[in-house]
Amino acid sequence: MQNMTVKSDRLWDSLMEMAKIGATEKGGCCRLALTDLDKEGRDLFSLWCSEVGCTIKVDKMGNIFARRAGSRDDLPPVMMGSHLDTQPTGGKYDGVYGVLAGLEVLRTLNDFDVQTVHPVEVAVWTNEEGSRFAPAMVASGVFAGAFELDYGLSRADADGKTMGEELQRIGYAGTEEVGGREIKAFFEAHIEQGPILEHEKKTIGVVMGAQGQRWYEVTITGQEAHAGPTPMARRKDALVAASKIITEVNRIGLDNQPFACATVGMIESRPNSRNTIPGQVFFTIDFRHPKDEILSKMDAELRAFATKTATDGGLEMSFEEIWYSPPVVFDEDCVKAVRSGAERAGFSHMDIISGAGHDACYISRVAPTAMIFVPCENGISHNEAEEATPEDLAAGCNVLLQAIVDRAGIA
Repeated sequence: MQNMTVKSDRLWDSLMEMAKIGATEKGGCCRLALTDLDKEGRDLFSLWCSEVGCTIKVDKMGNIFARRAGSRDDLPPVMMGSHLDTQPTGGKYDGVYGVLAGLEVLRTLNDFDVQTVHPVEVAVWTNEEGSRFAPAMVASGVFAGAFELDYGLSRADADGKTMGEELQRIGYAGTEEVGGREIKAFFEAHIEQGPILEHEKKTIGVVMGAQGQRWYEVTITGQEAHAGPTPMARRKDALVAASKIITEVNRIGLDNQPFACATVGMIESRPNSRNTIPGQVFFTIDFRHPKDEILSKMDAELRAFATKTATDGGLEMSFEEIWYSPPVVFDEDCVKAVRSGAERAGFSHMDIISGAGHDACYISRVAPTAMIFVPCENGISHNEAEEATPEDLAAGCNVLLQAIVDRAGIA
């Protein structure tokens, strides 16, 4: 165990090769879920896994499982992984690092001719980002029983194309049932996507759990009218009402520090004409907090303010919570395996709570789970400028290797 380490250059080369698929001019990646580019990335991953002797299965949500046999292949697998899809202006490491770190663990086990007792699998979860198809993490959610299969397959993008249709089109509508099988443990390696590790000068984040999240979609409907002849007092301006609610979203986030996050990430104003009073505005809201009671309080404050704003303005409002993910506490033994791995490898580390949602949050409902964070430059993610060092990425992968062997055992 002390002598077994991953090959940093090989991990880096794999990341850079995958980054060519959907590469953007500013150095990032755009591989939206179930596009042709996503298929290309999946194909490359599957090829690499075949080359290290894995068997590959795909389930009905398009989740990929590359399996390295154990000496007791009838035992439940120890699993690792993340996702290959990106944001429209995403980086080279978000998600893909966890997938290719898993591949590098398999390659390293082969290098040292190590036979694990439990089989070891690398998973690629479909549509983690939720950028093309909402909500996020829907395929791992189906795997964990949070959503029904029909719900997952029916999620549609802005053009009305469903996940089920697109899985068929790109050839990743698998035949395996989604979930319903035992997993010994699950680990997800990831860049932090925040500035804490870098600020604290720590190499490894031992992730204790993740914030709860609530996603909303709001539509305010007023009345379109001419910007010139319509008196201010007689207007039903949907954008003015939306702006008040957006300001309140920010106020709620600031008033529930130190952990609350509150974001309006999408807004569409109709008819979007410079001399027409907006008649309808659609926008999204993202609330996050590690304590469910605070998240519920934030929810109640938002609903009360939005309802009063619409009523006072004589406007119609559709207010829908489209996704709720409760706060997550990861498995004590898996967290211990991560911490022990960092200590054995001699890496500086600290306990941390994830501010982002990850597939591991859903998998924790059906399997003992933990995560490993490594720093990213200036805490920037969901951005083409996303950056991480080869040294930190290799460190996280070595901790992942230690945790996998700890849980899978050596024959």
